[in-house]
Amino acid sequence: MKVAYWPGCVSRGFTPELHGSMAKVAPLLDIELIELDRANCCGSGVIAEHSQELADTLNARTFALAQQVQGATLMMNICSTCQGAQSECQQRLDANADYRATVNETLKTSDGLEYSGGIVNKNFLWVLVEEIGLDRLRSLVKRPLTDLKVGPFYGCYIVRPTDRLEIDRDRPRDQYLGMVIEALGGTVIDYAGTHKCCGFPIITMNKQASLQQAGRHLGDAVDADADCLVTPCPLCHLNLDLQQPLAEREVGRELNMPVLHLPQLVGLALGLQPKELGLQRHVVKPTSVINWSEAVIASVPATA
Repeated sequence: MKVAYWPGCVSRGFTPELHGSMAKVAPLLDIELIELDRANCCGSGVIAEHSQELADTLNARTFALAQQVQGATLMMNICSTCQGAQSECQQRLDANADYRATVNETLKTSDGLEYSGGIVNKNFLWVLVEEIGLDRLRSLVKRPLTDLKVGPFYGCYIVRPTDRLEIDRDRPRDQYLGMVIEALGGTVIDYAGTHKCCGFPIITMNKQASLQQAGRHLGDAVDADADCLVTPCPLCHLNLDLQQPLAEREVGRELNMPVLHLPQLVGLALGLQPKELGLQRHVVKPTSVINWSEAVIASVPATA
């Protein structure tokens, strides 16, 4: 399956292990990534606060680049913040031909591009369930995540609003993380913060509240006996992993909770080693907290 691939800003800057692990995992899933290396930031909702048309134009530019990829079945991203922001922009652009024409005039002048509407844009999580399928994913598992207790952390942008993200009974996208964890052989841990905000959006305005929010979710996962969390959002990863030492101070307790990017969790189950997936780059090192020899590594055949 060929996809027009938008890794987003954060995965190529603050969390390069996410971008790197996706590159390792894609061939194992028969996904051909055609990277949109000229694409721009989605705006993450911030640009839209100042200029909605600018935000929509920036995202229309990315959509137009994706539509130029020959043979691509869809556009794929690995950032749920990008998914949410781009879904909002696309809904506006596709619903109003006159507005789309105005945006396209800017694109033609600046880049000679045009967004014709209707491109399918899916987060990697959605691609796993809807395009590859859970049965196919199970068949590719070489190292079942046996005895690994994983807490899903969706974040804000990929679960709300449900109508814009087309979450319904036929596509329970707000349950996909748990479904993927189970398909990989892991145990899903339910805790209070699975679908709540990590606190990142307010970190520049109220750092204390942001850290308290992150610390509360991490603490809930610790109390639920999770071995680790997994998230489809690199911004959530920044607040839950990078800021975890500061969050510990705010909530007054030790947390020591590893937070994995979704491609990393998938990669482990498909037979890749922790170092290949950049787990050593995390602030809370998963290899120092999880006993991989008992949880997952021991399941690898001796010839692997």
